[in-house]
Amino acid sequence: MIKFLDLQKINAQYATELKQAAAEVIDSGWYLQGERVRLFEANLENYIEVKHAIGVANGLDALRLILKAYIEMGIMQEGDEVIVPANTYIATILAITDNRLKPILVEPDINTYNLDISLVEKNISLRTRAIMVVHLYGHVCWNEELQTIAKRYNLKIIEDNAQAIGAIWNEKRTGSLGDSAGFSFYPGKNLGALGDGGAVTTNDNQLAEIIRAMSNYGSKQKYVNEYKGLNSRLDEIQAAFLDVKLKYLDAENLRRREIALFYCKNIRHPEIILPSYQNIKSSHVWHLFVIRTPFRDKLQKYLNDNNIQTIMHYPIPIHKQNAYKEFNNQSLPVTESVHNEVLSLPISSVMSDSEIEYIITTINNYKN
Repeated sequence: MIKFLDLQKINAQYATELKQAAAEVIDSGWYLQGERVRLFEANLENYIEVKHAIGVANGLDALRLILKAYIEMGIMQEGDEVIVPANTYIATILAITDNRLKPILVEPDINTYNLDISLVEKNISLRTRAIMVVHLYGHVCWNEELQTIAKRYNLKIIEDNAQAIGAIWNEKRTGSLGDSAGFSFYPGKNLGALGDGGAVTTNDNQLAEIIRAMSNYGSKQKYVNEYKGLNSRLDEIQAAFLDVKLKYLDAENLRRREIALFYCKNIRHPEIILPSYQNIKSSHVWHLFVIRTPFRDKLQKYLNDNNIQTIMHYPIPIHKQNAYKEFNNQSLPVTESVHNEVLSLPISSVMSDSEIEYIITTINNYKN
């Protein structure tokens, strides 16, 4: 079976360094809020080219804390609205509703699967305070129109950068484009921990100071609590692992681009829609390689029968989830089409050329 993502093989490349990093943390006797977290934060700041990177427990908390801090700063209040793509993973929406803010679900562009920026302005109301863009599947969601709209209406732009670390727009990395950004280091991400982890990046000094305190029970000084915070801290051992793997991120992303380009050039099935790959060599880091077909379920079974593991990202849209019954009656046909038709093929830096060629041949031979 060709695994969708072989995490064991990915981490085996760096096993010696990871084991050494783990041993150093264990021997140090310091396991939270220590030097390894500070070192990783500094290296992440340099990589993204931002003033501040704050390690947190996971990607959901990164977004939760950004919004929580904006509320503390008086920029938002309960009931305010955040424009967000309708076809994102549920964590993006959970961060909004957890802060008692209202997500305004906007359709994606059917060609990129990212937020359709041309629809943003018509969804702005007097309660809109932010646009949360999701660089879905590793593809940058950004343009000049988005920046103009945000400036015109005095809106914050928050990047959900969980899937796109290393992606570039106009010589700037995602995570440095907006006012703030949330990262996930879930093991399957392009930069994955060996457990959970996340980060916030920003150039806003006040925001960074508040988020750092809020992630530590709302405290800057032990037992002195300025905010109603969370316990959301990046562990020393995960920071050490991430610091090892950060050095190899660009090389891994380059390999993903090579595989994506090969897929795009050689998958020729007439009933399969390939992802858009403009600027494939610079802007897209291909966290996922997502194809689309009306015969998605049949194709998935066929591929599984031929020892190729695939995943649906994602089978049920937010507005059809039981968790969000209040949105169940919304009509979002583009989003629904995407969720009914997308299928993610294996893509990772450790795949062999023969595996990629086998996947392509198998797909091209598919008969509905």
